Amino acid sequence: MGQPLRETLKVQAKKAVLVGMVSPQTSLEKGHYLDELSGLVKTAGCEIVGRLTQFRDKPDPATYLGKGKIEELHQLMQSTGAELAVFDNNLSPSQGKNIEAAIKTIVVDRSEVILDIFASHAKTYEARLQVELAQLLYMRPRLKRMWTHLERIEGGIGSGRGPGEKQLELDRRMLDKRVSELRKKLETVEKRRERLVASRNESFTVSLVGYTNAGKSTLMRALTGEEVYIANQLFATLDTKTRKWSIPNWGEVLLSDTVGFVRDLPHHLVASFKSTLEEALQADLLLHVVDASNPEAQLQIDTVEHVLEEIGASDKETLLVFNKVDRLPGHTPAEQTETSEDDIPEPEGDGEPLDRSWYDIMRNKYRSAISVSAASGEGLELLRAAVIERLSRSHQLVDIVADVGDGKLSSLLARMTTVESTTYDESTATYRCRLAEGAINRIEREHEVEVRRIDELAEISY
Repeated sequence: MGQPLRETLKVQAKKAVLVGMVSPQTSLEKGHYLDELSGLVKTAGCEIVGRLTQFRDKPDPATYLGKGKIEELHQLMQSTGAELAVFDNNLSPSQGKNIEAAIKTIVVDRSEVILDIFASHAKTYEARLQVELAQLLYMRPRLKRMWTHLERIEGGIGSGRGPGEKQLELDRRMLDKRVSELRKKLETVEKRRERLVASRNESFTVSLVGYTNAGKSTLMRALTGEEVYIANQLFATLDTKTRKWSIPNWGEVLLSDTVGFVRDLPHHLVASFKSTLEEALQADLLLHVVDASNPEAQLQIDTVEHVLEEIGASDKETLLVFNKVDRLPGHTPAEQTETSEDDIPEPEGDGEPLDRSWYDIMRNKYRSAISVSAASGEGLELLRAAVIERLSRSHQLVDIVADVGDGKLSSLLARMTTVESTTYDESTATYRCRLAEGAINRIEREHEVEVRRIDELAEISY
């Protein structure tokens, strides 16, 4: 398969003006409204030469911005030499066409920028399939404006046209054929991934989820000691990575890092990356990683929760992790380790907030969250303890009675869990440990053992 259709998108090393329409009721800080779009556009390789924002209740149905703002945008494009107007809002095909006609410059919206970034970061076969599918689904209603030459797509149906057939109709037929091919290929990939994920049911799995650039990959490296690709940019990696995480006094779990989320993530991308997000669906525990140094953390939390709901993972056991606490104003490690949840101040009333009051409000709201710095290692022991506590809720305490000479069983248990005690008699060994139900089933299937499930409440003496 060829490369994703990056050449069909327009965000490529151009001078760009950022444009946004903001509702007066928006939860975003007005001064920072276009900051995230700025990060996206820079990641896509553009130089930002100007910004334009309009505050109004609802967009103009024809040109999104009002007539006066459109003229202002036209003048800004001319004075800065900009080649691209990038809208933080998603535009309809007709709006994009009308704006381009008015300002005589190429216009792209937020979804197109994100698709462009995904196209440039797609490295594996699966990621390329997913990105190309999302691009084609985005492009189909916009073919008339974009006039994409789809005959360059590998697997196309040729360039001949029948009597009276228009080029646009041919393009649509070619696009639909390629979409069908991609979906079939992705179905095969998804079935393979489902089998892989299902085969892990004897091990406990933990998935990292969160907003893009929240530090998930850095946290994964800090916890597992494994080298993973890390970059200070949005959507640095698109492919799910899974590594073994050895937790002291517990055993091994499988830790997966999933693709990051972002506000207004194009629906086609969520649908196309459903198989990649299968890791989150099947995980025993989700670690929702939040950039504690970002003043828009609450909006990012809401965004991630919305996407989790969209893929059917909203009811998963989840532990909130505030990362990058070392970047907070006035932060010292002692402050984090010695301050208890009860010491977090209640939010104050009106008045100028302190530099970090928003973070204190968040900590007061999410009292079970763990604060860490993946970069410095601060708080990681507390995180490990919290993960053990959460996983223990679904572990069964058992005694496994086996032949004393079954060395393979003892090695298997050492990899899966921490054996709390071992007792011997003349011919058997009894191992007391905590195991997932899938692991218990595997041991019973592969070894001659007797499994005794222990009722811990019954053992408590009053």
